Amino acid sequence: MLKLACEKGSICVGHLLDRGTNCMIDKFFVDTNILIYAHDTSAGVKHKRARALIEDLWNSGKGVLSTQVLQELCINLRRKVSRPLPMEELRLLVRDYLTWEVISNTPESVLRALEFETRYKTSFWDALILQAAETSNASVLYSEDLATGGHYGTIRVVNPLVAVAGP
Repeated sequence: MLKLACEKGSICVGHLLDRGTNCMIDKFFVDTNILIYAHDTSAGVKHKRARALIEDLWNSGKGVLSTQVLQELCINLRRKVSRPLPMEELRLLVRDYLTWEVISNTPESVLRALEFETRYKTSFWDALILQAAETSNASVLYSEDLATGGHYGTIRVVNPLVAVAGP
């Protein structure tokens, strides 16, 4: 489980705690923007929703990332948030996330992403995320960038940052 240690107005930093295993096969791929919100306390409601989701994924052991997501997370938490994360804290955070399933981009990933870009009319970078989610056999892609409820092959997109309408 990831303990998100936060100071008021700062970015949350991960500290790895023991997490149990779960035999369920559902996997949930997390896009970069969700992780950024989970660690940026200045993001208000989006921070609270993203943090709750990431904590749930830590507890269940069902979170999946890609090397692309980790790279984008590093850049954004160092340069594009109101309170950048110091290098050593960023290293600890990335180490924690390396305990998740991480899909590595390969030359074949790039070719597959080009196919996805054409088929789904997305940006190349979103197509690379989609192919990584598919490679991991995730059933859900948590993202703010792609249309929530959209289906891309076997992947369903969910935006966990928006309020769900009641019955």
